[in-house]
Amino acid sequence: MKFTSLPIKDALTIEPDPLRDERGFFARFFDKEIFEENGIPMTIIQSSISSNSKKGTIRGLHHLIPPHEERKLVTCTHGSMFDVLVDLRKDSPTHLQWVSIALSADSWKTVYVPPGVAHGFQTLEDNTIVFYQISINYDAKFLRGVRWDDPTFGIKWPLPVSIINARDSNYPFFPKEE
Repeated sequence: MKFTSLPIKDALTIEPDPLRDERGFFARFFDKEIFEENGIPMTIIQSSISSNSKKGTIRGLHHLIPPHEERKLVTCTHGSMFDVLVDLRKDSPTHLQWVSIALSADSWKTVYVPPGVAHGFQTLEDNTIVFYQISINYDAKFLRGVRWDDPTFGIKWPLPVSIINARDSNYPFFPKEE
């Protein structure tokens, strides 16, 4: 596996090292020991998928608050997506910065989202499926979000929005810091 740092503190991409033959390929997707050696103390407690029927769909920007923060591995298993991370950690040197990563079923690249970082994405193709491996069980009481179009971040989404649900479109703008 190849681990590559992203411009957001502690965020990484992980690329599998596939063994190819006439059948296709086989690749290790997660190895707790190798992840820990690369600075990701990850135990997978829950796995989830999201199915997105239309190109241009936005999900996010979501994060969970203490004491229920999560670590996430995000992989596109069908289609492609514009994945976004926003650093909301006040003590981070990359506070309020964002980064985007192109994920697709062709690359099998995974993004590690550390605690305190909001996550969202926009689908670049119809019928995009996203697979999540998560460090805690989901509890809606701790779910928060920030607006996908918040000028504080200035995210440059690649497509017009085709679908966004009411919750995600009505999250508050990020509070201005004094």
